[in-house]
Amino acid sequence: MAHEGNPAIGVVGVGRMGANIALRLKDVGYRIAAVYDARPESAENVARETGAEIARSLAQVTALSDVIITVVTDDAAMRTIFAQSGDSLLDGANGKTFVNCATITPSVHVEVERLANARGADSLEACMASSIPQARNGTLYLMVGGKEEVFERLKPMLEQMSASLRYIGRAGSAAQVKALVNMVMNINTEGLAEGLGLGDALGLDLTMLREVFSQTGANSRVLETDGLDMQNREHDVYFSAAHAAKDSHIASALAHDVGLHLPLAEATAAQFDRMVEIGLGDLDKSGVAELTFKSRRADQARSAAGVH
Repeated sequence: MAHEGNPAIGVVGVGRMGANIALRLKDVGYRIAAVYDARPESAENVARETGAEIARSLAQVTALSDVIITVVTDDAAMRTIFAQSGDSLLDGANGKTFVNCATITPSVHVEVERLANARGADSLEACMASSIPQARNGTLYLMVGGKEEVFERLKPMLEQMSASLRYIGRAGSAAQVKALVNMVMNINTEGLAEGLGLGDALGLDLTMLREVFSQTGANSRVLETDGLDMQNREHDVYFSAAHAAKDSHIASALAHDVGLHLPLAEATAAQFDRMVEIGLGDLDKSGVAELTFKSRRADQARSAAGVH
């Protein structure tokens, strides 16, 4: 069933998360009018499944859409799609609303809201604390920042994307919370990898060890999502090590801005940086266990790369 007003939805960045958000919204009656991706094959696949038009430019996405959802990789990509000259989502943006889902530096979300408002458009950040299955099923945990009246206007759509929806506050505030979520998650991931790696080196049964962890103070959400993957070396990507590195540095920069030293966050960032350096950045974050278990491929790769 189409939703009231049947707003035309555009999606910029239809990789794993963006594609599944588009499919979910199509399933619940929203009209996906345009998709755009730097990789044409990604846009073609989603267009085929949603009936969307493949936009050949960012400006065309804006022209075809009322609400534009963006899911891009980093600060640089965000600034590119919201450039003040050349091909940009800001071209013809008057009356449009942008919903930006990327995990990026909070100040960039503030900058994008300012640029959008200057063109007569609105902007929200909708930070996601979930993964691919939740995007597809509409069960994301969404943290939203921006003007509250814009949030209320888009709330029906955001509710279809999420199982839990939380308005955090002004632009940038949701991105700050998301940075802290990912910081703690990444620290937990590295801690679990070290615990299991040490257990393996001691000759302990890892299935037993994971069960004990689950019943004690060592339990965590990461144990549930990543523990068996670490044990079995199954690192199919849901949240890549490269993204974990990026997000760890966002949190470290926030800490630096307020004069805090966070040694665990910095050590965790260094581990994910190391994965990227030795060519393991495309693994899931659970792949950090490749740095903590003896005789795993990362040990050889690290030596070959001269990383100690």
